[in-house]
Amino acid sequence: MSKTVTTLIQVGLFVLTFFTTTVAGVGWLNKEMTELSNFKYGLPYSISILLFLSAHEFGHYFAARYHKIKTTLPFFIPAPPMFVNPFGTLGAVIRIQSPLLSKKSMFDVGIAGPLSGLLVSLIILIVGFMTLPGKEYIFTIHPEYRDLDSLPESGFTFGNSILFWTLSRIIPTNGFVPPMNEIYHYPLLCVGWFGFLVTALNLIPVGQLDGGHILYALVGQKLHSKIARYFFIFLILLGLTSIFPVVGQKYFLSTSGWLLWALILFFIVKLDHPPIPDEEPLDKNRKMLGWIILIIFMLIFTPIPFTDDTILN
Repeated sequence: MSKTVTTLIQVGLFVLTFFTTTVAGVGWLNKEMTELSNFKYGLPYSISILLFLSAHEFGHYFAARYHKIKTTLPFFIPAPPMFVNPFGTLGAVIRIQSPLLSKKSMFDVGIAGPLSGLLVSLIILIVGFMTLPGKEYIFTIHPEYRDLDSLPESGFTFGNSILFWTLSRIIPTNGFVPPMNEIYHYPLLCVGWFGFLVTALNLIPVGQLDGGHILYALVGQKLHSKIARYFFIFLILLGLTSIFPVVGQKYFLSTSGWLLWALILFFIVKLDHPPIPDEEPLDKNRKMLGWIILIIFMLIFTPIPFTDDTILN
């Protein structure tokens, strides 16, 4: 495929993703997604989520270029929100076109994406909390809430991570922080939460995921293989909670997804990381940064990303 054709595909996918994420942003506000006059309401969400995805992928890209590793520019993946994915995108990817030959280059390429994306997510989330509108805002989306003594805490709900919960408590707000079943009506909070989720998925210490690259560079192939299997088993057990009575019904949509993700890791990503020719250990600073990002992974990992107790009715 020629470079021109590839570039046209990348531009086309970006435009489509901008459209689908904007439509998704309209949908998160409970407005009619097929009404063109509502398009402007989805822009804060779509621009924010594309900033996060771009930061993550260009982090990888520039790290690869620094190490003279051949790679493509990002391919954004659109997802029609009314049919496929309520977020309007399945993310973005770059293609590494030459091998990673040393732990140093592999570590730098692997960690640059999550670090860049996480930084943008944090900025978006902090701005989102600091600029939260008053409680009246939620009444413009759910007018029926005006007659209630308190906001309901049921229905489709985002799961909490340790870091998201902590930030919601320590960042100055106007005094009102929406419950997790209303977070997605606030574009910046929704994108910040999404950024944490996607970053955590990439940092899972398995195979050639970003977390797998980082772990291999830190501890070597043998220990990486053991830890990857432990985490794979953990995901299987987490996914099996979806079959538990009552609790399983509530969490089915969320925890059953870990079974699918575990299958993808096993059959497509693979649990083991291929050997790297240059096994020279990382320097002290890289090791410290690697362990810090793996600790952050535990702070942003959400075991139960979504719940929806309406399926119990």
